[in-house]
Order: sequence, then structure tokens, then C-alpha cells
Amino acid sequence: MNLQLMRKFYLPLVILFMLTACNQTPKTVIEPWVPYDQSQEIEDNQTHELIRMRYKLIQSRVADKNELWKVVQPQISNFPEEEYERLKPLILGQDIPTLQSHIRIGDLTYEKLTQWYLYRIVKYENDKGKMLNAIIAINPNAVKEARAKDKASGSHPIYGMPILVKDNIGVAGMPTTAGAHVLQNNITEDAAIITNIKAHGGIILGKTNLTEWANYIFDIGPNGYSAVGGQTLNAYGRKIYDTGGSSSGSGVAMAASYAAATLGTETSGSILSPSGRSSLAGLKPTVGLLDRSGIIPLASTLDTPGPITGCVVDNAIVMAAMTDDARYLEIIPQADRTAAEAEQLPLEGLRFGVNKSMLGNPLYKAQAEILTALGGVTVVFDPVSVSMQGFGTLLSGDMKKDLANYLMEYASENITVRSIADIVEHNNREPEVRVPYGQETFERMAVLELTEEELNEVRTKIQSEGRRYFETPMDQYQLDIILSIDNLEASYAAAANFPCMIVPMGYTEKNGPTGLTFVARPFEELKLLKIGYAFEQATRVRQLPAAYR
Repeated sequence: MNLQLMRKFYLPLVILFMLTACNQTPKTVIEPWVPYDQSQEIEDNQTHELIRMRYKLIQSRVADKNELWKVVQPQISNFPEEEYERLKPLILGQDIPTLQSHIRIGDLTYEKLTQWYLYRIVKYENDKGKMLNAIIAINPNAVKEARAKDKASGSHPIYGMPILVKDNIGVAGMPTTAGAHVLQNNITEDAAIITNIKAHGGIILGKTNLTEWANYIFDIGPNGYSAVGGQTLNAYGRKIYDTGGSSSGSGVAMAASYAAATLGTETSGSILSPSGRSSLAGLKPTVGLLDRSGIIPLASTLDTPGPITGCVVDNAIVMAAMTDDARYLEIIPQADRTAAEAEQLPLEGLRFGVNKSMLGNPLYKAQAEILTALGGVTVVFDPVSVSMQGFGTLLSGDMKKDLANYLMEYASENITVRSIADIVEHNNREPEVRVPYGQETFERMAVLELTEEELNEVRTKIQSEGRRYFETPMDQYQLDIILSIDNLEASYAAAANFPCMIVPMGYTEKNGPTGLTFVARPFEELKLLKIGYAFEQATRVRQLPAAYR
């Protein structure tokens, strides 16, 4: 073939090949995680004023982070840094209605949204100077599910939204571990609330770290530590500020913007505490409002799942999905509000109880004044003295039987332990790895002898005292809401079965973020959400953590 013919036939092929090669998206490759020497880091933290934050370890001795990245890698291989940066203004710090609006007008897709969160998780969790140890597992089909959402449609605002779930809540296809070594391969079906979220189109992105066994295993140990997940760190100050417990990973992951929303569980403060410590909106519902099937229990008397999100509206959206109750969507702002409605004081006539013993906190005092400006009436009261003696007995008595029931009904076949005593024995085989902070609570629980009648007596007494703590001022002053701080009165609210809503109220130099907690009577979640939304819109104090913006 002469030169002219070669040019005629082969030159176009060469040009086509070159153009195709130039147009290919660069492959995103996750660098392997290499465990590092943490001895100096741990030594430096031994002077922390909080004993529980004097860590023994940061990195998990049980899990290999590279196993996580194997699941993420194929899902973001076509998602480069440039795309992450381009989409950042559309996603970072945005609420769910805003994310949905970007998708409606075509600036974003559910697939790109999911990839963005996965990329961000790797970006920070694979960096030893930024990692928060917030993630235990990733859904291997998250991007595939998101792509399917783009090809279909859904009317619920949670449709297509990537959600991270505390790792004591069952999700099919991922282990449900409670952070414990003994359950690291516990593969279960979806918990009831997960079934509801998926039915409305929500995407479960992965599982978050937690304080092991919902913070009920050791006497002195850090919030946010689990054998499987390692030590969760606070995004507002790694190793400086407490993460709160036990839904620490859900709070930290939400603060770092790793998902559109997260789920936690609470027995006594485990949603309120991490929400406050990570400047988030959290709702602890009335026990029984949400189905707890498929969730690893602590105490059935007090346990409930609930949402932890960046804002109150997102709390309502998650609640609407979990309960299959559209009434919670009433708080989503409507564009067609009349001028008269816009001028109306949102909290007019509502009566708020201000705890006199908390007025030494200037932030708390200032919030009472804000609520008055919004139309509320504030009444200062002296809290009554009640006895919570037996609270620990109630937790232990419940957990000893409730956990055994869970292991029998929900745990996968490869999990052979069936009691607290079995778990204690398992951990004792390798305590420095499995329970480095000890397991004193479990050891006492294993030998606890309590009849059902005795447990009921303790339960009745504790519930009565919790209700008396709140109902006394509420009845005396005709109060709608009691105002509190973070999780300071979580045990009373747990005992009384009163729902609580926490909303960011500011930041302190010593303890970091803090929140105002609204306490209502049972099954008044919608009232709490409406009040929380009005307060949030009037204050707007939440800031993203500086190192994760």
C-alpha cells in the first residue's frame, strides 16, 4: 500500500483513537490505608481534663480500613477531584429540600450526589490527620441504587437521599455489629425503620461508628469507642472535644457532611448528646412511636431510634419516612405563604419552662430571651428533687433479657453467643483487642439475678420519678415545653418517656458546640419540630466545622 493510501485509511483511525483517549475521565484510585504509629498521639492526650478522653487507642485493632475502600473504589472510579469540587457548592451544608431542588433543575443527579458523599468519606477518613473514624461499613450498591433512582421518580423528599445509619440498626447486605468484636460478621435483614426508608426511596449509604453496645459495657471509657470502629473523633476539635455517646459516629458523620442525614438510637441521651456535641438537630421520639424491630437493644423500656441531621426540616423528613406519616412534612417551608402568615409570631402563646439551676449558663439564658421575642412566654421554675436510684438496675435487667431475645431472633446463624455471659467469655479470650477499656458493666450484668416482678417494680418507680420531674413544673405553670441543655436531663426524659428535640444554640471554648433541648409530653413530636424549626430560623447559629468545609 502506498503512502497516500496509508494516510487515507489509517490517519483517521489514529486521530479517532487519540480523541477517544483524551476524552476518557481520569480514574480515581484510592490510596491504600497504612496504619501509623499512634503512640505519641495517645501520650499527648493523657493530660486531657476529661478522664474518659484519655484514649488508649485511636485506630481499630479489629477492622482493616482497606476493606472499606475496596467497596468504595468501584463506585467512585469515574468521579474525579474536579467533579467533587464542582459539586461542592451544591451539596456541602445544604438541606434535603435544597438538594432535591438542584436535582429537579438538572444541576445534580442522585448518582452524583451519592458519589460525592463517598468521595468525601474517603477524602477525610483516609487522611490520618483528618480522619474521624465515623464509618464502619459502606453499602456496595449505593451508587447503583442511586443510578436507578435517576431513571425513576419518587414524591417523598427522602427519595434518592443517601443516609448513614448507626451500626446497631439492621441493614441488609452490611454487618450489624453494635461495634462489638463478637458481632463483626452479624449479617441481618433490614430493621423495620430501614424498610420504611427504602420504601420511600431513601438510600442507605453505610453504617456509622458508635460507643460499643450503646455505651453500656465499661465503667470508664470514651464516648465514640468501639472495637470494630476504633475511636470516633469530634470534627470541631479532634481529641479536644467529646463526641457524645453513643450515636457518636452518626453525629460526627453528619457534622462532617458525609451524608444527607443520619440515624441514631437513644436509651438515655444517645441522640441528644452527640447532636449537641456536633452542632446538629436531633430528635429523641417517644418510645414506641418508631418500630424497633431489627435494632440491637439496650433497654426496651427506654430505647428508640431517631434522626440526627444538619437542620430541623431534615429531621422531619426522616421522621416522615420512618413513621410513614406525612404530617411531619408540614414544617417544610411553603413558597405561597401569605403576608399575614409571614408576620405572625411563630411561637405566640406557647409557654416555656426555664430551669433556674441552668441560668448560670449565658447561652441558655439568651435563648429564653429569643423565644420571648418569637412570641413565647418564659417561666422560671425551680426543679424538683427526684430519685433515679435503680436506673442502672433497670438498664441491666432489660438488657440481659432483651439482648438474649435479639440474638435468638435476629442475629445471623454464624453468631453463636446467646447471652451476656457468652459475650463476656468471648471477650476474655483476647481482652486487649476486644475490650481494652474493660467490660465491668457486662460482668455485673451476667451475674445479675432479677425476677420479672422485681424489674417491674424498679421500672414503675423510675418512670414515676421521671414524670414527676417534668410534670410538676408543667402542671404548676401550665407549660408546653421544658427548656434544657444538651443531654443534661436526658435520664429524666428517658424515664418519663418524654420526647426531646435539640437544636444548636452556639459554641463554647471549653466544650465546643452546644444545643438547646426542648422537652415535651409524649407523642408531641410534631409540636417539637415546629418549635425547633422556628427557633432554628430565628437563630441560625450552626457553622460547619472549619477543617471540613
